[in-house]
Amino acid sequence: MKKLILLLIVALLTACASSVTDKDVGSSKQQVNNPKPTDKRKEESDDAVVATEESLAPEPSETNSVLDNRTRPRKVDQIAETEGRQLNHLVKTVAPKRMIPNATPAYEHKFQPPIQDRENYANFEDNPVKRVQEQPVSTFSIDVDTGSYANVRRMLNQGQIPRKDAVRLEEMVNYFNYDYPLPEGREQPFATYTEIAPSPWNDQAHLMHIGIQGYKIAAENRPDANLVFLVDVSGSMSSPDKLGLLKSSLKLLAKNMRANDKISIAVYAGAAGTVLEPTSGDDKNKIISALDSLNAGGSTNGAAGIHLAYQLAEQNLVKDGINRIIIATDGDFNVGTTNFEALKELVERKRKGGVSLTTLGFGTGNYNDHLMEQLADVGNGNHAYIDSIREANKVLINEMNSTLFTIAKDVKIQVEFNPQTVAEYRLVGYENRALKNEDFNNDKIDAGEIGAGHTVTAIYEVILTDANKTWMEPLRYQNNNKIGTRRSSLASELGEIRIRYKQPDSDKSTLTKWTVKKGDIIDFDETSENFRFSAAVAAFGQLLRGGEMIGEFVFEDVLDLSRNAKGADRFGYRGEFIQLVSLADSLIE
Repeated sequence: MKKLILLLIVALLTACASSVTDKDVGSSKQQVNNPKPTDKRKEESDDAVVATEESLAPEPSETNSVLDNRTRPRKVDQIAETEGRQLNHLVKTVAPKRMIPNATPAYEHKFQPPIQDRENYANFEDNPVKRVQEQPVSTFSIDVDTGSYANVRRMLNQGQIPRKDAVRLEEMVNYFNYDYPLPEGREQPFATYTEIAPSPWNDQAHLMHIGIQGYKIAAENRPDANLVFLVDVSGSMSSPDKLGLLKSSLKLLAKNMRANDKISIAVYAGAAGTVLEPTSGDDKNKIISALDSLNAGGSTNGAAGIHLAYQLAEQNLVKDGINRIIIATDGDFNVGTTNFEALKELVERKRKGGVSLTTLGFGTGNYNDHLMEQLADVGNGNHAYIDSIREANKVLINEMNSTLFTIAKDVKIQVEFNPQTVAEYRLVGYENRALKNEDFNNDKIDAGEIGAGHTVTAIYEVILTDANKTWMEPLRYQNNNKIGTRRSSLASELGEIRIRYKQPDSDKSTLTKWTVKKGDIIDFDETSENFRFSAAVAAFGQLLRGGEMIGEFVFEDVLDLSRNAKGADRFGYRGEFIQLVSLADSLIE
């Protein structure tokens, strides 16, 4: 009887256990087959993590799926908090492998790879100190480009320390206009100016400033223009600071064109095409509509675009007018003619037909500064970097005549220092504009251009022979007494400055020259605002490049010097410079 009772109890307990198990399993099945929306999103997100696996495994059981839903969130959090380990490897420990097509990884926003910096800058070393007894003559091409300053400003405003090679001192200094005396007439396209005073960063040296001021023309007197906008619409231009800013910038220029001006628009990506045939500058709605229609996508066949742009420009050539291509791009050419020298040779050949080339650089991350600057140099044009609509307004509106209308071409400067009075010198900047001394008189050698109203500034740092200390040790075996046998009249001269230039329609150069004398030296307190402010900009650029030649001069000294030379500052550019110096001082330890 007892055995019978025990058997009945066991049977009852077994039946109860079976009922409970069936209920739980049914509940689990219902949870798997009919998950709540929030659980479904979590499962999809978790499964997407697993989708990064390289291989697939059989579908897990329903019971395993329930366990996955309970364990994955904790595991994924652990993955997200783990640095320096491979995600895919860690995911293998989370759950059986599953795949949901086109799923987005749950860690996508936490683990974005850093943007690859592919910006390209030409490497160069600062000009060395030269001994006058060994190398008394210095020759270089002028430069009116401003791209380096705007690009450096972009980097500083993004909280980045500028690359050393991105800092070209002459472009920093020439970003600003200086009110040098104007030429008396158009027979001489520019006036010259010199000023020499003690250096603010070296008590043994002096700074000799050479200034050039081009004549100015009123907007209504500007010659008719034949402009071709060559726009990069490749995939790399898709960001707002590239194609978006580019379109806004060119609209500013289009709105200031006249009825007799012609504007064409060519584009290039994987191939090149014409978006706007030559159109009167008076038809602004048509031009703006064509710009608005541009979208980015595809690879970058820059050479094909340049060929097309030259064809459009040459077909509509304006005699005695402005014929210019304005190429707007990040310079990231990756299809077609990508060889750097081949592109330069292409532009160099085409400039002989009377069509110049201006480059406007945009964007960050893959910006090809090297190509953009060099293409403008060989294309008888100028290079600017557009980091904001304000900069576009400066380059294309406020300085439109300077940007578009060339008043002198192939402008070269040569300085011969007098060894009786000057021991050493160095040219501040212009490293990639250096010329051989024999190039000065050779009219076949290309050099820089000056636009209407342009100012150009060059700075030499010189140490006189009566200084207590020079950069280099004096020569032991040179007979310095031989210098005294020269004419006594030369003893008062520091050197002779020579400038060669051509009229825009001429192939023969004109020479102008003048001497700088010891009596021209003035006290630093007597210098002009132009002298002090340009010296401050030159010092700032040197600090960004390492500051090896300016002794103990620091950012605070640059601030003091520039604040006292700010002047009227009509557009606020000098005030902005002061803010940049302060920002750089905070960023650079």
